[in-house]
Amino acid sequence: MDVTMKTVIGGELVELPGTIAGIRSALDEEQLRDFDKEIPHLPTAELPAALVRWALVATDADREDEELFDRLARGEDVGAVPAGAGRPGAV
Repeated sequence: MDVTMKTVIGGELVELPGTIAGIRSALDEEQLRDFDKEIPHLPTAELPAALVRWALVATDADREDEELFDRLARGEDVGAVPAGAGRPGAV
């Protein structure tokens, strides 16, 4: 069974490759060259976030994020709440 990571993109549950080999196989040639240049030189503490970022490359996650940031820049209410909202003592 292949290892996967799961996230929600565009309201849909999406499975992402959960191994370095799986991520590599999902990339095109140019992306693979960039991946192979970056990954071996990352500090280990940065590796999990970088692997997730690379696993998301073949999805619409970037487009969804850009649309959200555009809405925020226009001053739209996107339903965001302060990080501490709802916790005792939060301001």
